[in-house]
Amino acid sequence: MKILIACDMEGITGVVHWDQVTPGHYEYPRFRKLMTQDVNAAIAGAFEGGATEVVVADGHWNGTNILIEELDPRARLNSSTSAPFSMMQGIGEDVDGVMFVGYHARQGSQNAVLDHTWSSKCVANLWLNDILVGEFGLNGALAGYFGVPVIMVTGDQTACAQTVELLGEMVSVVVKQATGRTSAECLAPQITQKMITDGARRAVQNLKRGKSPEPFALDAPILVTVDFMTSDMADRAMRVPGAERDDNRVSVETPDMAAAYSAFRALAGMASLG
Repeated sequence: MKILIACDMEGITGVVHWDQVTPGHYEYPRFRKLMTQDVNAAIAGAFEGGATEVVVADGHWNGTNILIEELDPRARLNSSTSAPFSMMQGIGEDVDGVMFVGYHARQGSQNAVLDHTWSSKCVANLWLNDILVGEFGLNGALAGYFGVPVIMVTGDQTACAQTVELLGEMVSVVVKQATGRTSAECLAPQITQKMITDGARRAVQNLKRGKSPEPFALDAPILVTVDFMTSDMADRAMRVPGAERDDNRVSVETPDMAAAYSAFRALAGMASLG
């Protein structure tokens, strides 16, 4: 049984501020370590539950956050966002289940630590076929395209609730209670890592028993619509072939979710160019 652990950083144990997740800031090395520990906890639980193979996708910033020298050696690590599927690199029909570790709520959410969708400076909101999604929805839909369910999520209470609401009833591990965008009541790593290991074990066991949610598969073609923060961002996004515009909203119709994922990355990438 092969499990993909797709991880981000804003929903990691103890994270409450951009300084903690931004390379170059003195706080960042501490939280790289905590990110690696949360991921290791999920790896341990996955194997305890019966996984035979675990692949990790480092999905924060430039994809080079996890300390590979401290990573559980039973897992393999996909690094760098230049990979075709970025936050979901490693997904495919050979994967049996996906775990989201360290995830955050979508842009504009209340009581959600560091809420955003892909880029806090660029993307105001994202829709797939008129369904409002965050990164959990975008990545969950890509997993669904390959027939793979998301079986666990960790993060604050809002991130976990949004993921379950959209993708279906799964194991949810709340590592902190957000009280604002940059504040939360946090549990100690010794507590959260045990919670994550227990959750990952249960998630794999549920998958083996057929008790996981159905894959989040969207009907093709897929309409990708991005609402950008400013009009000049929308101007630049319109350079993507096939793009159509309504004020700051730019849309592209794609034949399937794999193409939709690439189209979204292209739109966001063009928009963020200065």
